Amino acid sequence: MLLRDWMAKNVLTVDKNTSLMRATRIMKENSIRRLPVVSHGKLVGIVTDRDVKDASPSKTTSLDVHELYYLLSEMKVKDVMTPNPLTLKGRDSLEKAALIMLESKISGIPVADENGHLDGLLSETDVLRGFIHSTGIKNGAVQYVFDLEDKPGSVTTVIKVMRENKARIISVLTSFEDTAEGTKRVAIRIIADDDSMEEKLTAMLRENFQLVYFAKDELNDLPSKK
Repeated sequence: MLLRDWMAKNVLTVDKNTSLMRATRIMKENSIRRLPVVSHGKLVGIVTDRDVKDASPSKTTSLDVHELYYLLSEMKVKDVMTPNPLTLKGRDSLEKAALIMLESKISGIPVADENGHLDGLLSETDVLRGFIHSTGIKNGAVQYVFDLEDKPGSVTTVIKVMRENKARIISVLTSFEDTAEGTKRVAIRIIADDDSMEEKLTAMLRENFQLVYFAKDELNDLPSKK
């Protein structure tokens, strides 16, 4: 999965000399948490709602309303932005972006071309959308999780059994974390034609492989933020 397929492309930007008050208003009115900062067509920084909050006077300040208003109107984006932010290219993978965001503890990455011009903006929400899409969970797929030998052909053998039982393979994810030496954990999502075929396949997989877990996620009544 490439960033260019998941990033936001029509991105709002501000100039480095934009007042902090205006940048704050733009983020609030458009319900966004970050603004790339562009100068002469090139990306020079990024300002986030956290930057704005950290730069704003404390609620316990002795300044009156007019003094606060003046202070914020005089502050510029360049005074609080993160200069020269981490960037990626549209041809980079979504997985690479997720790893960088996790290790750098950031929730968004600007996407720029070779000349430093902004192409888009990738957020943690975009990464989650891509992950959900790749797993096939929204297609009503059943997930089987196996611990298999770490050798060529072990996954192919499982998939062959699934296909022989008319299962449609939706996704295959492999991990070597938290498994015994010489094994790998493999999660496969499939769609079966009917419940009876699914039951037959599950029994066959349990008999012939180390089946750790299987289930179909219930998505009809997901908990939601009130």
